[in-house]
Amino acid sequence: RGPKSLEVLRFVKELSDSAVSVLGNHDLHLLATWSTGSKKKLKNDLQPVFDAPDRDELLEWLCRRPLMHTTPKFDFCLVHAGLPPQWDLTQALACAQEMESVLADSRCREHYFAGMYGDKPNLWSEDLGGQDRLRFITNCFTRLRFCTLDGRLALDEKGAPGSQKKGLLPWYLVPGRKSEDVKLLFGHWSMLGYRHEANTWALDTGCLWGGELSALRIDVDPPVLHAIDCPCQRKPG
Repeated sequence: RGPKSLEVLRFVKELSDSAVSVLGNHDLHLLATWSTGSKKKLKNDLQPVFDAPDRDELLEWLCRRPLMHTTPKFDFCLVHAGLPPQWDLTQALACAQEMESVLADSRCREHYFAGMYGDKPNLWSEDLGGQDRLRFITNCFTRLRFCTLDGRLALDEKGAPGSQKKGLLPWYLVPGRKSEDVKLLFGHWSMLGYRHEANTWALDTGCLWGGELSALRIDVDPPVLHAIDCPCQRKPG
């Protein structure tokens, strides 16, 4: 998302099993551009990735990163953006694995990336299939911020809580959310900042915009936040 994306990819890959990362919307945009040969404008300093001699090796590795990670030892789960209120942990993990199997298969993912972009469908149903099902799963794990009271995704809303249209709630505050008993870590929402609420921890504190880079230590109870200041790299908007 910020500068030196190529160096970050190489660094995390070299860490091997010492680091776990989950895929987000910018990762998938990078992979879609690579997989489909799209001529869409590359955002956020990604051109060096495409020009790198180890590009294909790096991006094949990225295709095999999870959408959701669980840490049974510490009883936490990690996603990039969020979960729809209709999913419990079992359903969420099943949907993540469904997506991961597509991304790991070069034949399947080319078809998937060709139809990945879009805001519909916005309501979960077990009857969803094909590209509609994969697009919904993608949007939950990598783009979600707000939902309606009946659990529809409101993907056009990107501001802080309080700025949204009437009838929308942050996804983690929707009444009856089936994952409310799961400790969830997420990022994606820089306008939200650090927040611990409803058994979730929001960790994107806007480093890209001159905020902080934050980490949560989860091997202690209660978890402890650590943050460092970041120089402003971009202007919002």
